[in-house]
Amino acid sequence: MPTTDLLQRLLSHALIIAASLLCAVPALAQPGDSRTPPSGWALGVGAISQQKAYAGIDRDNMAIPFIQYENRWISISGPQVGFKLLGLDLAPEQRLNVALVARWDGSGYDDDDIEDTPILNGMRERKSGIWAGARIAWSSRWVDISAEALADASGNSEGKRFNLGVEKTWHIGERLLVTPRVGASWQDRKSIDYYYGVRADEARAGRPAYLGQSGVNTEAGVRTMYLFDRRHSAFVDLEVSRLAGDIKDSPLVDRSTENRIFVGYLYRFR
Repeated sequence: MPTTDLLQRLLSHALIIAASLLCAVPALAQPGDSRTPPSGWALGVGAISQQKAYAGIDRDNMAIPFIQYENRWISISGPQVGFKLLGLDLAPEQRLNVALVARWDGSGYDDDDIEDTPILNGMRERKSGIWAGARIAWSSRWVDISAEALADASGNSEGKRFNLGVEKTWHIGERLLVTPRVGASWQDRKSIDYYYGVRADEARAGRPAYLGQSGVNTEAGVRTMYLFDRRHSAFVDLEVSRLAGDIKDSPLVDRSTENRIFVGYLYRFR
């Protein structure tokens, strides 16, 4: 394989893995702080292991560095960029934030997956891409709730998604934080059909043509974070997603769930 092609594939895999870190990477502000954080940035390194739902696809394991930056107007976390539009203190310990967001999403499969996964042999690549839209989040002392409306800005699937998440951070002593979360992600017909559908010219014995419809994935996860001091922290994040019925019914899929484990270290410069 030519050197340039190899570098492009390595970069593509790095971006795909980085995209799945968004829910796991802690914010620059101390967890549980609902107010606007001061300007600052952080560097981290982590290792992730994730299993996609495609039948026979290998589990993906990778170590990767990541960066965070945040100020009053913008936030960057790995492959996600947020532009802050509005921040309101509704009451003591309650805050509402509205932002525009854009992120790299690692759904789909590339030529390497097609070559290494029998059920995908003969399929055309389903490309990852950038999803963009609006996010609204309400933070309080009791719970944090967020909602997102996103569209495929890359134009690969021409799909849309709506995400809803609920989480709560528990402080155990001075250094340990535990954050359980639940969420749901509605995906429209175009999104599911692009990544899990089988076109007529891709059908073969054991892989019939399939037209995906809209559906809802649900997920549950927990992040445990240990603060060595104000600059150094380590965390472990576990997540399991239950797939929508129209994804599970795809002939490309042989499981009803996907899962991810992520461990990492973060250094805050401020």
